[in-house]
Amino acid sequence: MGTEKEECCCNRKKERSQEEYKGLIHRLNRIEGQIRGIRRMVEESAYCTDILVQSAAVTAAVNAFNKELLANHIRTCVADDIRSGKDETIEELLNTIQKMLK
Repeated sequence: MGTEKEECCCNRKKERSQEEYKGLIHRLNRIEGQIRGIRRMVEESAYCTDILVQSAAVTAAVNAFNKELLANHIRTCVADDIRSGKDETIEELLNTIQKMLK
């Protein structure tokens, strides 16, 4: 059984606008397609450098997804929590950023 904070985090949800939802899903679908492409390249014995270039493109796509999600999170969840006096959200945000930078 986890700590209260871990349980709280796992049970939290966010209402997203249709625009935000579509944008995130679109990025994830593209990333999924890129991963399938890399798998196909490995299965077809593509040259290492060609696979590495595609892998770097996936990394860039995941980073772009993370930046978009983080920006939306700060503009909505974090800002709303701070306005309502939940200053612990700042620590949560800092911990999240530290995990992203590992």
